[in-house]
Amino acid sequence: MILFAPRELPAILCDTLLTTRRCRTQNGIMLIYKILRESEWAELSAKGTSPGAPVDITDGFVHFSTAAQLPGTLAKHFANEIGLTLLACDSLAMEADLKWEPSRGGDLFPHLYRPLASSDILWARPIEDGPDGHEIGPLE
Repeated sequence: MILFAPRELPAILCDTLLTTRRCRTQNGIMLIYKILRESEWAELSAKGTSPGAPVDITDGFVHFSTAAQLPGTLAKHFANEIGLTLLACDSLAMEADLKWEPSRGGDLFPHLYRPLASSDILWARPIEDGPDGHEIGPLE
């Protein structure tokens, strides 16, 4: 697994995507997503692990979102922020430490009960700012 430094992220290569009811999958991998601020991404890149954002540390787990939950997470928690990085992770590879728990609107959200490791990340890329807010692009 290669971890890329902030602002030096490669184009994403992808295969055919399938959409399931809970998660978007790539070759059968259930993708879940984490948003990090620039300083949080820099720390993870440098150290190889991270306890997450301040809210993750306070709550005792790393918050993730599914593809369907991602726009709501951006709107609620990152509305006016720039310099964000989107991480895609394999939920099945982390399943021993991952719990799906009710949160916003009773929807089940993935919560990781251990530090996030660079080896958990399948890909990372910046979240661009567009005229209507954050543009996450295709989740491939």
